[in-house]
Amino acid sequence: MNPEKLQSILNQSVKPPHFPGMVFSIRRGTETWTGSAGNFAQEQPFFIASTTKLYVTALVLQQISRGRLAMGTPISALLPGEVCEGIHVLKGKDYSADITLQQLLAHTSGLPDYFGDKAKGGNAWQSELTQGQDRSWTPAEAIQHSKEIPPLFAPGTAGRAHYSDTNFQLLGLLLEHLSGSTLHEQLQQEIFAPLGLQHSYLYSDPNDRRPQCLRFREKELPVWKAMASFWADGGLVSTADELRRFTDAFFHGELFPAAMLDGLQQWNRIFFPMRSGIGIHQFRLPWIFNPFGTVPAMIGHSGLSGTVAYYDPKSDCSIAGTVNQIDKPGTSFRVMIRLLLSARKG
Repeated sequence: MNPEKLQSILNQSVKPPHFPGMVFSIRRGTETWTGSAGNFAQEQPFFIASTTKLYVTALVLQQISRGRLAMGTPISALLPGEVCEGIHVLKGKDYSADITLQQLLAHTSGLPDYFGDKAKGGNAWQSELTQGQDRSWTPAEAIQHSKEIPPLFAPGTAGRAHYSDTNFQLLGLLLEHLSGSTLHEQLQQEIFAPLGLQHSYLYSDPNDRRPQCLRFREKELPVWKAMASFWADGGLVSTADELRRFTDAFFHGELFPAAMLDGLQQWNRIFFPMRSGIGIHQFRLPWIFNPFGTVPAMIGHSGLSGTVAYYDPKSDCSIAGTVNQIDKPGTSFRVMIRLLLSARKG
């Protein structure tokens, strides 16, 4: 890898006021590089948003590998009755007892997104957030709000998937109910401590100003209460180095048996150019945008904050970082691609 070329890409990508700073970390083989530009330092913590889901997936896979969970188990057998009651009622038919663990991970449950979808006569919480309306909620309140939004399809409908934060709020509750310990404690014990991650944590205090403030378009978006509420679907804070370190651990079998990865790669379309697997996403450009196959298909996850964490199995290259901008979500992927192609050239 050429550090000067990589740093030049970051420097060129910083364009205030929309993108005043960014930070990325890359590993290719035994080489690693981390760079930042603009108002970001290399060790600056930031909100990784929905990339949190990859950590929750790791915790679930650990429990499966230990024989404590199974992909096909209905979540109604794993959660208190009041959580699942009436959570999926479609056209008068109640499918609440049919939803499985795998369907939550794969976004094939048919459940609406408590954050991005809207109830009849109301606004989506995501729209309110981008308008600067900060609010807090508990997992129970998120799930109750989801029950007020119509489901999209019956659980496990062939060829259907709908990205839903509700799925991972349920997974967080499931993990806590199963283990008797908090999600924070499980992340610390099962992931952060074993990997030596000292700057990664579940954000819970709205007065904590260590993470870089999110941006939406030209302004900062100080929605600290909301960030402390996302929890299992998007509440983690990390640094580029530590996010990339976790990504490597996830895809190299350090946290659960590597043989489990093949079973996760059952793809359904969610939003272009992303496909959802079981707890992971695939970023794959279609031929018309990638005629010579220059940009590889990558697996990992991304977040609304402009965060990416992906792995290219063919070149054994991992990349993680953020542009820290909710608007123009394609920017983080464009920067990622430029950095990745440069790193592959050496």
